[in-house]
Amino acid sequence: MLRRCFLRRCSLSILITSVITFIIFTACLYHYEYKSMVDAGWNLPSANDTRTPNPQYSFAARVKECCKGEQQEKGETQEVMEPLKMLGVIRDRKDKYIRDIGFKNHAFNALISNNIGPYREIPDTRHKICPREPTGPNEILPTISVIMCFYNEHKMTLIRSINSVIKRTPAHILKEIILVDDFSDLPELEFHLLSDLHAQLHYDRLQYIRNEKREGLIRSRIAGAHAAEGEVLVFLDSHIEVNQQWAEPLVRAVKQENSTIAVPVMDLISPDTFEYSSSPLVRGGFNWGLHYKWITLPKGTLKKDEDFKGPFKTPTMAGGLFAVNRQYFKYIGEYDEGMDIWGGENIEISFRVWQCHGSIKIYPCSRVGHIFRKRRPYSAPDGKDTMKRNSLRAAHVWMDDYKEYFLKETNSARDMDYGDISARVELRQRLKCHDFAWYMKNVYPEMQLPGQETKKTASAAGVYQPWHSRKRNYIATYMMRLTGTNLCASVVAPKVKGFLKKGSPIMLQTCMRTRNQIWYETDKAEIVLDKLLCLESYGDAQVHINKCHEMLGDQQWRHTRNEHSPIYNMAAGTCMRAKGALVGARIVLDLCSKDDASAWDIVKVEETS
Repeated sequence: MLRRCFLRRCSLSILITSVITFIIFTACLYHYEYKSMVDAGWNLPSANDTRTPNPQYSFAARVKECCKGEQQEKGETQEVMEPLKMLGVIRDRKDKYIRDIGFKNHAFNALISNNIGPYREIPDTRHKICPREPTGPNEILPTISVIMCFYNEHKMTLIRSINSVIKRTPAHILKEIILVDDFSDLPELEFHLLSDLHAQLHYDRLQYIRNEKREGLIRSRIAGAHAAEGEVLVFLDSHIEVNQQWAEPLVRAVKQENSTIAVPVMDLISPDTFEYSSSPLVRGGFNWGLHYKWITLPKGTLKKDEDFKGPFKTPTMAGGLFAVNRQYFKYIGEYDEGMDIWGGENIEISFRVWQCHGSIKIYPCSRVGHIFRKRRPYSAPDGKDTMKRNSLRAAHVWMDDYKEYFLKETNSARDMDYGDISARVELRQRLKCHDFAWYMKNVYPEMQLPGQETKKTASAAGVYQPWHSRKRNYIATYMMRLTGTNLCASVVAPKVKGFLKKGSPIMLQTCMRTRNQIWYETDKAEIVLDKLLCLESYGDAQVHINKCHEMLGDQQWRHTRNEHSPIYNMAAGTCMRAKGALVGARIVLDLCSKDDASAWDIVKVEETS
């Protein structure tokens, strides 16, 4: 009996010990897993968070997962590309993943943006007539609140946008920077965003607002404006870089005339290469579908250097970048809160400001670089066409009988529900605004009604240069010969209407110095076959010829202009490579390396007259 009791007690002790050990082990394991998940960027809801957990890796964790176990050597690629000093070089699968996920989520090259880092110097693109002296101590300018709204923005691009404002704006006029996060759901923006911003920027006047649900650009900007304390509101997109002394011309303009909306010139930042380039002086118009378009300045506007200071009146503005007196913004009706997400708000506020006794002017001595993406990387939460619905609201409030032209242009909008516009109609009446006929006559007299054609329009059509006869500045002529062979990059393709077929692949053929092997390089780093079609990267790793679009990126190339050179595509981040050293072998894009299949001799060709 004693033995049985002893055995029972032992069994009970063992059981209790086992349970305690299991609990401790489970707790440790949970802590480890929890910490690992937080470090990796899992979206773990707090006690007050009722959102559905989003089991997505953070950006850093996804990159790590994509390339797990990879032992590829970077040194060779780095050595080959060192003479070209390219930021977008794909050195391994990890780089390729970052580039590809960047284009998917943001519609630009995130690899290059990461490599640029939180700040860079950019070219001063202002005209020589613009003053370079800093603001004098005796000049009193109003303070500004910079409002930057974003949804799922690339983090490094966002940081650089903010940093450019901090470093290139006089501290005594920069009251604050207000970030409005429109309920971003990318994991890298859900964890530690504020601490990352403060660590990178070291700026204590940064205010962060996060919407509790997706509101869209329009209502996000209103929220930012309500939180602002500066005398002037400056709205900026979240993928920009402001240039030298960008703020002063805008603030001076608003100070002198508080019913003026002051707009900078939008310089171009390539989404493929992040190359910063000057934009020509143009202004904003619209078509009868109420889409924004760029239009030329009136003839004779720029006769002497002094004219390049501006300002220039503009019928509409692109809407991403502008400065406005805070009180006037409230007086004029802010934005139409009945509009959803994005689209049409820039045309609506342009009509409203002009018709209600204000003005919109472009100030060329203020320059802000903007990434012009080729597509929007996100849509409305419910998939609705918010652009069309918002434009419909604008048309019904501001265009009077002219709205029929919009409805005919977008016939599907005629029966679309556009919500209650009574408050906006009452605003128009209260402000005693002009009718749309006044706007057409006094603000945008160049705008033609559908079906109208003037002699001026007809003659302008004759000035247009067809794609195959555009004038380009050619700086070199050569063949591209695979090193160690007598095989050259060639196009063998049928002709369509007298021209080689667009989309034809590049392959190796015996070097013959024929027209389908002679390439002309432009001062924009395009490589043009027979002065007609551009060498272009497309897809994941393909190379073909296509119509020259003059937007660079996938048609922009670099090489060392001598023997055994890589031929590098600026957008793809990879180099031309022959699939074999034989006639008919296709030429593709691959990681840049020193092997013979990726080395090319740039053989100069002397043109005969």
